[in-house]
Amino acid sequence: MERKQLLQRVSDMFQVFRVVALLGPRQSGKTTLARQFTASAGERFTGALNYFDLDDPAHLERLTTPKLALEKLTGLVVIDEIQQRPDLFPLLRVLADRESNPAKFLVLGSASRDLIRQGAETLAGRIGFVEVAPFSLAETGPDKADELWLRGGFPLSFLAASDETSWLWRESYIKTFLERDIPALGIQIPAATLRRFWMMLAHYHGQQFNASELGKSLGAADTTVRRYLDILTGTFMVRRLMPWFENIKKRQLKTSKIYFRDSGILHRLLSIPSMDQLVTHPKLGASWEGFALEQVIRASGVSEEETYYWGVHNQAELDLLLFWNGKRLGFEVKYTDTPRVTSSQRVALETLRLDSLTLVCPGSESYPLDEKIQVRGLTHFIERQEAFQ
Repeated sequence: MERKQLLQRVSDMFQVFRVVALLGPRQSGKTTLARQFTASAGERFTGALNYFDLDDPAHLERLTTPKLALEKLTGLVVIDEIQQRPDLFPLLRVLADRESNPAKFLVLGSASRDLIRQGAETLAGRIGFVEVAPFSLAETGPDKADELWLRGGFPLSFLAASDETSWLWRESYIKTFLERDIPALGIQIPAATLRRFWMMLAHYHGQQFNASELGKSLGAADTTVRRYLDILTGTFMVRRLMPWFENIKKRQLKTSKIYFRDSGILHRLLSIPSMDQLVTHPKLGASWEGFALEQVIRASGVSEEETYYWGVHNQAELDLLLFWNGKRLGFEVKYTDTPRVTSSQRVALETLRLDSLTLVCPGSESYPLDEKIQVRGLTHFIERQEAFQ
């Protein structure tokens, strides 16, 4: 599947920066995207194409003396799994600043927080970041909405020949992630412990994160539990939605909410293998809420710093607040075919001074409920993106 929007974004970034980083979880399609980009790059890069896969011992050996290996290269240099060698960032800064024989660098990594921090510190003003997440509804098309929701967007899971094959792939992915990928990042936590935490966290999907409660269940300190959450957030597995605080004299919610970014991984951890079981599962509403929120956030293109939820204790709550092009956009996600206006929504609309409030529901119907309140079926919303106009 050619991801045209991502390919264009990478191309646009290279118009500004000499180093572009593709960040995302393993198996999300970064390497495939890099190959598609290099195949279509054509004459935009004067010089050869040089590819280094740092999961390959032979390629690692070539970079034993990185300056000697990289300084004479021109054209496009691709470095895959760069989190294996974070010491390369200072060298890339030097090479990116050269006026003679300048090369451009496309680096791929699976650990977002560390890579962004390293890149920001050593390559400030020289590097552009592109997040490569699993497939979205905008990429797969509305006719595949249920399949994407059940299986998630990891390419090998979504494109599997059957639900059973997808199920087996996701179990293998989780096992590899815990037993190989996490230790490869230098994080020494027993795989069984982290898997237990991950499974417990699945039951908090769509809820406020309670480190104390989880710590008691896990037999660990609050600080340990927060560290585990940082790991899953930093490797793109979990989205931590922060609360927004408005200047009002009311007790507002202060704890972050937790969502699994890929619904297929969530369903594997909750042991939901089929759509028949999903539609009768107690976590049906929470699952669909997380799936729909992720699609809306990705369609908007906003950063994490522009993405929040909001609430006042026992009074009102808003699932998603986006700051988009100077506007305040509110979203409520409901798994229902009969949405209605509630007092909570009116409080959110007035208190937060929202430009619009969109009720996102399954299906494709779209109609107004009030002057500033619209119902949008998720597939219709993603196709038309009317809230972002």
